[in-house]
Amino acid sequence: MAEKSAIVVKELMKLGIMATINKVLDADTAELIVTTLGHTSKRVSEADVDVEIGEYVDDPAMLKPRPPVVTVMGHVDHGKTSLLDALRKTHVTSAEAGGITQHIGAYQVNVADRGKVTFIDTPGHAAFGAMRARGAKVTDIVILVVAADDGVKPQTIEAISHAKAAEAPIIVAINKMDKPGADPHRVRTELLSHEIVTESMGGDILEVEISALKGTNLDKLLDAVLLQAEMLDLKANPDRPGEGVVIEAKLDKGRGAVGTLLIQHGSVNIGDIVIAGASWGRVRAINDEKGARITTAGPSQPVEIQGLNDAPMAGDHFLAVENENRAREITEYRARKIKDNANLAVAKTLDTLMSQIKSADKKDMPVLIKGDVHGSVEAINTALQKLGNDEVGVRVIHSAVGGVNESDIHLAETAGGIVIGFNVRANKQAADLAERRKIEIRYYAIIYDLIDDIKAALSGMLKPELREEFLGNAEILQVFDITKVGKVAGCIIRKGMAARAAKVRLIRDNTVIHEGTLSTLRRFKDEVKEVKEGYECGMAFENYHDIRVGDMIEIFEIREVKRFLQ
Repeated sequence: MAEKSAIVVKELMKLGIMATINKVLDADTAELIVTTLGHTSKRVSEADVDVEIGEYVDDPAMLKPRPPVVTVMGHVDHGKTSLLDALRKTHVTSAEAGGITQHIGAYQVNVADRGKVTFIDTPGHAAFGAMRARGAKVTDIVILVVAADDGVKPQTIEAISHAKAAEAPIIVAINKMDKPGADPHRVRTELLSHEIVTESMGGDILEVEISALKGTNLDKLLDAVLLQAEMLDLKANPDRPGEGVVIEAKLDKGRGAVGTLLIQHGSVNIGDIVIAGASWGRVRAINDEKGARITTAGPSQPVEIQGLNDAPMAGDHFLAVENENRAREITEYRARKIKDNANLAVAKTLDTLMSQIKSADKKDMPVLIKGDVHGSVEAINTALQKLGNDEVGVRVIHSAVGGVNESDIHLAETAGGIVIGFNVRANKQAADLAERRKIEIRYYAIIYDLIDDIKAALSGMLKPELREEFLGNAEILQVFDITKVGKVAGCIIRKGMAARAAKVRLIRDNTVIHEGTLSTLRRFKDEVKEVKEGYECGMAFENYHDIRVGDMIEIFEIREVKRFLQ
């Protein structure tokens, strides 16, 4: 308003509001003061600070062809990464723990005389569903890899669902054709039940029989991709601020927060101010997928950038903005919004109250997760949340990217939990503190092992199942009334055996009339531990004396059987 603060304070005092220049006013009061001082007010929402992705409208004349973004999807061990290896002539699987892909990788392949193709490799294991979903969101074309000797599997079906949700055309790559048990017809037939009708079956979905190991028909697969790309007529404007999606993010020792980005529109240059989720920074370095330094990156290009103030979440949108003030304003608003959403109270409904009552006796295993990249942390989080049942479960107290530090140990100690390090290690101070405070830190490189160990630990927390085991039965032949003892049954063991420590039931006319324990088990005058089949003995029930000749006594014991999570 370009008014002196004393004038504003004076107007507030007239309204009965004692305020200093630092006081925050509500919107109604602020609007009244602005009007009183002769200015025109316009109300805006705090959310107006945020940049809505997709607001930028490109001039059709500025659009230029861009490489297609192809996502490789399929079940675990069906050869997705091996296919990319063959296309790139590299060996990614040798660097993957246990031979499985645990991160999303993005690569560009040069096709002779026909331009470039960007490939995104997504993990096939069930725990990486969220990562596969992100792969489908940024893709133009999906290559569905199905092993000819294994057929359609659970993650294959899930990949089909993600591809359909993203409305991306599918190309089926029937892999492992070099194996003796390869049956491509079986694959085509199984795909029919999921509405994937290939060209050879009379449909419009391209399919190629390949062998990633032998390099068979890879040129045909690339031809199919480029043919599909030509039909899509993919274009983007490289001469505008860069915009796209964060594929992966991590905290790298020595380099700080590093984000793997897929540029969808515009170009990103060294020195640009970018925001990614609640993180921002000035681009200090750009590396391509081979690690080579570049100064600028255009549409459909996967790059790794340095300079962000924090690791963004995988799947976050990123955007280049005009200056640092704008970047700070947007990211502060987003961070505040994330914090507010986390603190929102859960609505009290009858269902939530009932579930709270049911879970009151539920045992939780507190776990703190630290990983090398956001995608893996998120996948572990999701997988652990699914473990358990109504009795036991995992409670993730904190999950983040980076090595294990002292604050993690303090948090685990407070919650009484364990620390899981996935492809990361604890620094010396944290390791020493964990040893002193007896906090367990477990390190993993393969998600299968992590899930199996946690499942085994949860199984140990389950209450054992009480199982009744039949020992024998006896018939009462005579009843003796003994002073100071009460009624004693003279019995014969008809089947099995009788044990002094066992439980017993008294059965009359095929109806159980009493269940309890024995106060005595005798052979002649001696108290014994057990009596075998065919022998006679004397039995007296504890606190029960209504016994008759002809009654049957059933002897059994309760055993605890260890239970396991399914």
